[in-house]
Amino acid sequence: MAKQNKSRCASDLRARILTLDIAPGADLDEVTLAEEYGMSRTPLREVLHRLAGGGFVRLEENRGAKVTSMDFATMRVFFQTAPLIYCSIVRQAAENRTSEQLGDLRDIQARFAAAARAGDARKAGLLNHDFHEKIGDMAQNPYLFAGLKRMLVDHTRLGQTFFAPQSQADKTRVEKAIEQHDAMISALDAREAGLATDLTLQHWDLSRDQFEKYVRPDPLPLDVLSMKDHRNAV
Repeated sequence: MAKQNKSRCASDLRARILTLDIAPGADLDEVTLAEEYGMSRTPLREVLHRLAGGGFVRLEENRGAKVTSMDFATMRVFFQTAPLIYCSIVRQAAENRTSEQLGDLRDIQARFAAAARAGDARKAGLLNHDFHEKIGDMAQNPYLFAGLKRMLVDHTRLGQTFFAPQSQADKTRVEKAIEQHDAMISALDAREAGLATDLTLQHWDLSRDQFEKYVRPDPLPLDVLSMKDHRNAV
């Protein structure tokens, strides 16, 4: 039972972090979490250590645990590194994938497409995470896979904006993402490494602008305060 509680706690905290239910940089109070999940603080700390190993949580000596932040420096490295890791991963996945892994990927894609078309941003974001992680598993490269898993923590958090379309153009981008996933599966099935890489870059470009909106939101309109009111504001 204790093992099940730890597994349930780890899975739930992971999902809450990835879907921004717990904000980047938030403190994780051990007493509150232990009560919430019905477990003592010792197994909870084991869960937090496991999450820290995956890049979800940062442990600070004498200060407890915090959700990994998404500050400017982190996001700068993310945007520089993501396309490099994705392209390296998918190229090796095309060379090393197994039929069983392809079957798993198609199953994830079917559930992802259903959630995305239904407008379920939370579920679509988590399944998109699983889709790209499965491709990482296909590559059979432990060095790249470790980097991919850490990067996907931030990718999935940023993706909450992508899978919550606010306009018809946003909905069109979501549909395009679904189509690109299907095309990537076909390229992996055919072991077309070059094509899979090209599709991955197109997929990255499709979502990059939406991701940047999270980091750099639209400015306030200039007429929020008149210049006179602004001068007199206290």
